[in-house]
Amino acid sequence: MCDMDRKQRGFLVLALAFLLAAVGCGGPKVTSAPEGLSSQVSVQLNWYPESEHGGLYQAQADGTYADAGWEVDIRSGGRATPVAPELLLGRVEFAMANADDVVLFRAQGADVVAVLAAMQNHPRCILVREDSGVKTFADLAGKTLQRQTGRVFLDFMRSKGLLDHVSEVPYHGSVSALVTDRNIAIQAYSFAEPMLAEQQGVKVRKLMLSELGWNPYSSVLITRGDLIRSAPDQVRAFVQATRRGWIHYLEDPTRGNAAILEANQHGMTAEALEYGSAELKALALPNELPMESVGQMSAERWTTLVKQMVDLGVVDSEKVSAADCFTTQFLE
Repeated sequence: MCDMDRKQRGFLVLALAFLLAAVGCGGPKVTSAPEGLSSQVSVQLNWYPESEHGGLYQAQADGTYADAGWEVDIRSGGRATPVAPELLLGRVEFAMANADDVVLFRAQGADVVAVLAAMQNHPRCILVREDSGVKTFADLAGKTLQRQTGRVFLDFMRSKGLLDHVSEVPYHGSVSALVTDRNIAIQAYSFAEPMLAEQQGVKVRKLMLSELGWNPYSSVLITRGDLIRSAPDQVRAFVQATRRGWIHYLEDPTRGNAAILEANQHGMTAEALEYGSAELKALALPNELPMESVGQMSAERWTTLVKQMVDLGVVDSEKVSAADCFTTQFLE
C-alpha cells in the first residue's frame, strides 16, 4: 500500500542525482549495457507482499514462471524502498510501482519504463464512518483527516479546495481513531483498511480518489529502458508470463495468496488477503472489462497523469514526457 511522500521523493532525488552524476562525470557506470536477461530475474516490490503484488506470487506459485523458463526472486519492499535506484544499479531487472512514481522517476532523470499495469483504477480512498454524515468529498469540511504528508493525491485534493476546511493530522497506519471517532477520516487503500475497520464493528464508506479524477495506474511492472532496447524478446517473455500470473490470480487467487502469506512477516492474515484479492478484481477489471484487457495502458491516461502532476507543480513539463513513461509493445 505504497505511495511516495515528499521525504521519500527527496531521498530519491539525492540517490538518483548521485547515480546519474556518476555516469555523467565519467565515474563508475550504474549498469553495463546488458546483452540480455538470463533465466534468473529479480523483481523489487514497492511494499511488503500484499494483494497488490498477487500476479507475481501467483505466477511463481502455480508454475507459470517456471513453465516459461524463469527463475524469479521476488524481493519484499517496505517504507521508502529505493525502487528506482535498485533498478538503475542493476540489482534487479524489474520492479513494482504506481504510475505517478514512474513520472517522478523519469522527471528526475531515471530511464524507467512501465510495461504492464495490473490495476486500471487506483485503490487510494478516503475512508469515513457511515455514521459520519460524509457522503462526498465536499462533506469532509469540518472533519479531521489523518494522512501522511507529501502525498501527491493530497496536492490534487487541495487543488480542488477539498481540504480547505479540513484539519489535517498525521496518519500512523492504524484505523483505531476512525473506529472511536466518527469525525475522523483516514487515507486508505480500498482493499485493506475497510476490512480492518469492519472487523471492529464499524461500518465505513470509501471515497475513491479515482472518482474524483486522480487515477494513476497501480501495481505497475517497470523496467529499465536499456533492457527494453537490448533484450526486447526476453522482456516480452517475462511481461507475458507476469500478465498470465495476474490473469490466474484474478481467476483464482488461492495459490498466490498462500505464497504472499508465507512471504509477508508483517502481520498479514489469510482473511485480509481473501478480502484484498476480491476487492482488487474490480480495480483490475472495472466496468466489466474482459480478462484479455489485464495489464493494458493507454497514452490518454498517461498524458492526463503527467499534465496533472505538472499542473500541481510536482514535476517539470520539460523533464518528462508521457510517451516515454510506458510501452504496450510487450502486451500484444
